[in-house]
Amino acid sequence: MAGIGVNGVDGGRKKATAAMTSASSDDRTIRNRVTVILGAQFGDEGKGKIVDLLCQKAHIVCRCQGGNNAGHTVVVENTSYDFHLLPSGVVNPCCMNIIGNGVVVNLASLFDEIKINEEKGLTGLKDRLIISNRAHLVFEFHQLADKFEEELRGNGKRIGTTMKGIGPTYSCKASRNSLRVADLLDDFDVFSEKYRNLSNYYCQRYLNMKDSVHVDEELKKLKEFRERIKPMVRDTVTYLSDKLCSTSKKVIIVEGANATMLDLDFGTYPMVTSSNCSIGGVFTGLGIPPHSVGDIYGVCKAYTTRVGEGCFPTQMDEKLDNIIREKGHEYGVTTGRARRCGWLDMVMLRYAISINGFTAIALTKLDILDCCASVKIGISYRSKKTGRTLDNFPASQNEFEDVEVEYLEMPGWNSPTTTIRAFDSLPPPAKDYIRKIEDLMRVRVKWIGVGSERNAIITVY
Repeated sequence: MAGIGVNGVDGGRKKATAAMTSASSDDRTIRNRVTVILGAQFGDEGKGKIVDLLCQKAHIVCRCQGGNNAGHTVVVENTSYDFHLLPSGVVNPCCMNIIGNGVVVNLASLFDEIKINEEKGLTGLKDRLIISNRAHLVFEFHQLADKFEEELRGNGKRIGTTMKGIGPTYSCKASRNSLRVADLLDDFDVFSEKYRNLSNYYCQRYLNMKDSVHVDEELKKLKEFRERIKPMVRDTVTYLSDKLCSTSKKVIIVEGANATMLDLDFGTYPMVTSSNCSIGGVFTGLGIPPHSVGDIYGVCKAYTTRVGEGCFPTQMDEKLDNIIREKGHEYGVTTGRARRCGWLDMVMLRYAISINGFTAIALTKLDILDCCASVKIGISYRSKKTGRTLDNFPASQNEFEDVEVEYLEMPGWNSPTTTIRAFDSLPPPAKDYIRKIEDLMRVRVKWIGVGSERNAIITVY
């Protein structure tokens, strides 16, 4: 038995120890947690403002899904920056910004956005931007397909697309015909052949498209973009993995685009976007493991807005709708379309919380309700036909047609809140409103937005 110890059990232990020692030299233990910021409603909640607040101490800010159909606004020293593809972290000169593999990238729009924001005073953007080599590309024919498909749906069935080609690009990705950034950086002759084949496929599918597609002209532009984008491209999966496992502290933020109620799986289908803009999209859109995530912050307005088509149970009456829209400048950053305005929908918010597991909420634009004599919260949905309270969030547009909302009405505060920077300084009815929201959703409110300026925010805890 002693002999077995030399060559058997003890020998095995030595091999295992050697293997562990070898593994420790390339330790992949996650030491830095990711903070995730997601929209809890229909988008336009003010996610950019919260990202801007947190990214002032961040090393990395990431976009994980969507494309230039998103629109985030950040106001710094009276200058308003609008971001569509760029992560909001670009306002921090010390922050790296990642466009992950889950994002679909229109290169012309990206470079236009860089130029516009550099002209507003942001510097070194191209040195602080990393683009995944696995990100898929949006082309001219994708945008045309978006337009044609929306027109073919007809009145009453349109989904309110931004016409940016996002849906057709994701469809192309799912059907495995798409072209990625890596393809563009490989042999350009091979890329050109693939591009021509894909363009031809779309022209055969949409007979009206042929005269509007300019293949040679587009390839010429793409060849130019190829050289401009090359220094920014890398394997972002490996890059992020290294930062997550780094022994030096790294503050990493993920900035969700769109919002939970526009999620392809969980939103108000089919009036949704074409990507997963809830928590699952973070993992697939960046290639990070679930246990790398720390806090997940949900962002919602103190009321609700929706741009485009689709159900909206808590929409206000026309008069108040118009007042809130003008006071809150409720027009889409990407399209300029007017947003519909409604009361805070707690049924929707609790549904978003159950999907994403928010650890805290940022409640924005409280100041827009300063003018209201009373405020309402939609606390339950009832069936018009049966009068019964629904125990689940409706899955179809038809189900929403049978919904009526039960409201909790509370006194308004009729007092300006834009200069307030402490929770205890808010008017008592405003504090009661916030506490009731916390009580109903069972998640604490960490921040309260009271204006568009960078410092117009109350940190509750």
